[in-house]
Amino acid sequence: MTSKSTQTKPSIVFCHGLWADGSCFSKLIVPLQAEGHECIAAQYGLNSTAEDVALTKATIGRVSSPVILVGHSYGGSVITGAGTDDRVAGLVYIAALAPDADETSQTQQSNFLRTADGRIWLLPDGIDDFAGDLPEHEKKLVLATQGVPKPDLFDARVGGTAWKSKPSWYIVGKKDRTVHPDLERAMAKRMGATTYELDSSHVPMLSQPERVIEVIRAAAKAIQARSTAA
Repeated sequence: MTSKSTQTKPSIVFCHGLWADGSCFSKLIVPLQAEGHECIAAQYGLNSTAEDVALTKATIGRVSSPVILVGHSYGGSVITGAGTDDRVAGLVYIAALAPDADETSQTQQSNFLRTADGRIWLLPDGIDDFAGDLPEHEKKLVLATQGVPKPDLFDARVGGTAWKSKPSWYIVGKKDRTVHPDLERAMAKRMGATTYELDSSHVPMLSQPERVIEVIRAAAKAIQARSTAA
């Protein structure tokens, strides 16, 4: 017979950022699956925020509830919108954006980005700002597998503000040169998130996956305790 605590173990839906896809969470997914969590990555196209949020909500339907949404970078905007879904019990932000209802994902484009063929591309010269604490072969893999967003992706509102009603956890990358650490801290403070700081670049799920898994475990235990007590 399955225990109640096992039945209520949260599922985890991952939402990637720009210049990435769901494979950027591979170092997290395999260990968490081994611990009994259903895991799935939302593979959206970075064409529009509305489409990305809608695809994430559809992905939530592929796993059991309750669900924890984990968003990296722009994926934080996605989980902020999709997280208003009743099946979502908690939010984990990894060096992520977390706009309010009247805000967008607007961000500065640096000299390490290039718009071509209607998409924004991460250039090799920018990889150290994006993922400077990865070994060279992993940096090359990030560049080779990058997603390419539309330039106006940053301009749309996300259609909800889940962190106002759902418990949140936030990982700050103290060496992040893509989203400023002080901005990350400000967003975490505003949402009242349980906050962790790592000596990492913008991609701690790749450079320090064990530490990121610890945060997701803490969120899962908190959500599971609430679900079991309910």
